Amino acid sequence: CEVTVSAKKGRVFSGIRPTGRAHLGNYLGAIKNYVALQDEYECLYCIVDLHALTTLEDTSELRQNTYEMALDLLAAGIRPQETILFVQSHVPQVTELHLLLSMVTPLGKLTDLPTFKDKARQQPHNVNYGLVGYPVLMAADIILYKTSVVPVGIDQAPHLEFTREVVRSFNYRYRTDVLIEPQMKTTEFPKVIGIDGKEKMSKSLDNHIEIAATPEETRQRVMMMVTDPARIRRTDPGNPDVCNVFSLHKVFSGAEEVETINVECRRAGIGCVECKQRFAENLNRALEPFRARRAELAAQPDFVYATLEDGAKRARAIAEKTMEEVRAAAQLP
Repeated sequence: CEVTVSAKKGRVFSGIRPTGRAHLGNYLGAIKNYVALQDEYECLYCIVDLHALTTLEDTSELRQNTYEMALDLLAAGIRPQETILFVQSHVPQVTELHLLLSMVTPLGKLTDLPTFKDKARQQPHNVNYGLVGYPVLMAADIILYKTSVVPVGIDQAPHLEFTREVVRSFNYRYRTDVLIEPQMKTTEFPKVIGIDGKEKMSKSLDNHIEIAATPEETRQRVMMMVTDPARIRRTDPGNPDVCNVFSLHKVFSGAEEVETINVECRRAGIGCVECKQRFAENLNRALEPFRARRAELAAQPDFVYATLEDGAKRARAIAEKTMEEVRAAAQLP
């Protein structure tokens, strides 16, 4: 039976970038968890188009990518009748809170964050103000909705701690307690390695597998995956402990098959090609219901856009109440 909002543990907020169709890293690292959290928490999930602008110079596909991400979230099991799903820029209060929070945020703290340093190295030609202030906008996203719990991967933990510090700074500066410190809930599958076997799965690195891809497209991408780098020949014993394909087998294959592969790989009873073929088959089977639901939703674009519009309306109602308290605390005229 459904759990009513009043009976739930608290409020969850999380944002996801509009990169178009989601990949396995998005699904395992975030979306799967989003769906599960709905049973216990009041959830707000946001497609963060403003955040995307910090790294996106060509915005010609931003609207379509936002729509594609909404499709994936709904097809994966987000329930809009109880969960608020919306687009970040459709709630303008977040930019107002971002500005006010920036007044209590030391610049040195922002430039010391590891994610800023990583992005600055990746795009040295485009180290913009928005990129530096990205964590403040992220903090505003979370704080605006009086969030009690934020699901994050290990790489985002410093950002959440930064958000907690911003809350303390604001409350101290204005002698108030209107903002609350969110708690971290680490995801079960915090980091998904791409098909290169080295870097985190990412579209920008083209090492991803889209969950909405066709079965054949999926099979082709899986067959490109790097396995045990020390295994040269089919007859060489492998080491599943360092094999990215095996790590995903443990998610998408049955326990008996996982154990068989674990044993046979170590004694060269199964080769990497067969291991990947089995994984592709199991992955496609697991994604069948999602793909069917996505096709149904894609045939109803008006429903998807109406869902985002309704979500933004509900999110704005919460946001404006928070901002009334924030403006009063800062004694704005």
